[in-house]
Amino acid sequence: MPAAGPTQDELYQDAAETHGAALARLARAYEADPDLQRDLLQDIHVALWRSFAGFDGRCSLRTWMYRVAHNIGASHVLRQRRNRSQALVGLEELENLPDMNSGQQAADRSHALDRLLNLIQRLKPLDRHVILSYLEGLDAAAIGEITGLSSGNVATKIHRIKTVLARQFQQGGSDHE
Repeated sequence: MPAAGPTQDELYQDAAETHGAALARLARAYEADPDLQRDLLQDIHVALWRSFAGFDGRCSLRTWMYRVAHNIGASHVLRQRRNRSQALVGLEELENLPDMNSGQQAADRSHALDRLLNLIQRLKPLDRHVILSYLEGLDAAAIGEITGLSSGNVATKIHRIKTVLARQFQQGGSDHE
């Protein structure tokens, strides 16, 4: 009789311990409101635990975790989109956004990070998914496995998103109202 693999609880515990900080960063990148961030992070953890009942090991634990977390994050964005008047924009629209920052330079790294996250939060879910995965250190092949895009398409998207974000960041663009 073959040895049983890790249980659902053991898989979740491993993922939460190993990638808990990344999950928190992901929730922060998907949601600006601290209360909604906590709700989103909780939703991600619940979905992750539930998902391990069907985990078959065809991909790495890390890839599975990111796939589940990004799916929950994208669903959250779509739900919030219906509740908010601010529409998500594509890369082309983001390039042409007016400077919505008051002109003040970022005083510290925390403020700069908030500005970058605000720009990322304006992206459509797939583009946000790609850049957040990249920022978490996943390579194009892993991101492609998570998103269903080819690794070449992922690499192109990453390059375009980085270019647009850098340009908007240097111009002082953000979604501060």
